[in-house]
Amino acid sequence: MAQNCSAVIVAAGNSTRMGMPKQFVAFYGEPALFYTLRAFDQAESVSEIVVVARADEQEKILQLAGRACRAKMFCCVTGGDSRQQSVLAGVRAASKTAEIVAVHDGARLLITPDKINQVVADAAQYGASALGVRVKDTIKTVGEDCIVAGTPARETLWAVQTPQVFPRAAFLCALERAAEEGREYTDDC
Repeated sequence: MAQNCSAVIVAAGNSTRMGMPKQFVAFYGEPALFYTLRAFDQAESVSEIVVVARADEQEKILQLAGRACRAKMFCCVTGGDSRQQSVLAGVRAASKTAEIVAVHDGARLLITPDKINQVVADAAQYGASALGVRVKDTIKTVGEDCIVAGTPARETLWAVQTPQVFPRAAFLCALERAAEEGREYTDDC
C-alpha cells in the first residue's frame, strides 16, 4: 500500500439535477456522506480525510464526521464554484507530505474500504488509478445530424467512477494549470 494518501471527498455541489444535496439524503437513518466518510476512515491506505463543502454546510459535516471518522485526521474546507475548483481546494488543503490523493464524490456511499485500498494500491503501482465498471448498455456514436454513426464494442467501454487516485504534486500542477487557462473538466482523470 502507498504511504501518505489523502482522501479528498467532494461534497460542495448544489445537486441541481436532484433538487437537494445528495450527500445528505438519508439511508438507513444516516446521510449518504456518513457512509462515505466511514469507508475512508476504515481504509488502511488513507492517512487523512479532507471534505470539501459549502460554507453553510461545514458545521453539519464536522458533526457528521465526529460520528463517522474515528481513526483519521479530518478537516473541512470551502469549495469553489465548480467541482474542479472544489477539488483544487481539497488538494491544496491536503497534507503537504501526502504522496497521492484519492478524489471521491461524497454522495457515492456504496464505496468500501477494500475498493479504496485496491484503487490506492493500483495508483501506487501504475502511477494513477480509477474505479470503473463495464458498461452494460449498448452505446451508439451519433453525428451532428443525430444519425447513428456506429456502435462501439461494449467490451471496450467502461463507466468511470470514484475514487480516482493521482500523485499529489502532478495532480495539483494539472489542476492549477487548468484554472490558469480557464479550462473546466467534468472528470478528474
